Amino acid sequence: MSQKQTAVVICPGRGTYGAGELGYLKKHHGDKPAILSAVDTGRADDQIRIADLDSQSTFKADLHLPGDNASALIYGCALGDFQSIDRDRFDIVGVTGNSLGWYMALACAGAVSLDDGARIVNTTGRLMHERATGGQVVFPVVDEDWNASAENIAQVKAALGSGKGEISASIKLGGMMVFAADEAGLNHLMTTLPKMGVFPMRLPYHGAFHSEAMSPIAEAARQVLKPDVFSQPAIPMIDGRGAIYTPGAVYIDALYDYTFGHQITQTYDFTRAIEICAQEFAPDVYIVLGPGTTLGAPVAQSLIGLGWDGLSGKENFKARQNADPIVLSMGLPSQRKFAIKE
Repeated sequence: MSQKQTAVVICPGRGTYGAGELGYLKKHHGDKPAILSAVDTGRADDQIRIADLDSQSTFKADLHLPGDNASALIYGCALGDFQSIDRDRFDIVGVTGNSLGWYMALACAGAVSLDDGARIVNTTGRLMHERATGGQVVFPVVDEDWNASAENIAQVKAALGSGKGEISASIKLGGMMVFAADEAGLNHLMTTLPKMGVFPMRLPYHGAFHSEAMSPIAEAARQVLKPDVFSQPAIPMIDGRGAIYTPGAVYIDALYDYTFGHQITQTYDFTRAIEICAQEFAPDVYIVLGPGTTLGAPVAQSLIGLGWDGLSGKENFKARQNADPIVLSMGLPSQRKFAIKE
């Protein structure tokens, strides 16, 4: 990895700061006061500072997982990681993200300032925490070798068409489907989907994100956040539909409408975003910002589904990773070292 490579940067979503990530911000970004200041400036007086959240002696689900706190922590960690990428080694040709990660992608690409990105994250995170209803359930759509499973896909289709409560596709996440549902739908999903290890898995402190149930939250966000927070990005961005925003050619109103409309109330197709990154930018590597280590697999599964560069399954991908990593998850020390200045 001595030559400069092209890279697409991928920003993490909710659920990536867990017990294993406690202290991540201090460990990796204690020397970046501008990030801490930006995040905390956007928080209200009654909200705990992110450095205090990160430095707790133990991880507390009721403190670290609610939307306003989780979003701020993940934003700070991810933007710190983005600033740590070795630009002498990598030419960043595109940036995307999963769900909450879209707001971080905006900041990484320069479509919003560091401060405004933090304000967007805190505003939407707090609205989700205070007003979100329903929840999310995760279920795999691939087999053990990360190839599409016809049986699992049939189970997903049956659940979506069951008519049991309100159930919709929240996030298409590589080898997983994330459902959004009301309580009746959540109960149906958890009791009728076949048990496969930890799946079906209900995500704690998550509402029915990326569904029509979030329409009031989208409207509330638009009352607080206006189009003037956006500007032309410096790096191409790929959204949760696979649409590309090219620097110098972005319609600000369209970007605003997507960010506080479709992005909140409709399915987030992360799989499609990664496919477009591969097809349109053909990067040498995909750099997944921390915190957390859970997004690397969906990236790999999306590439396997596309058959990108000869990838054909989990074992094939692992062999490729061992020989010459193509997905660098900065939350993993063994891969982080390849992405940052030594």
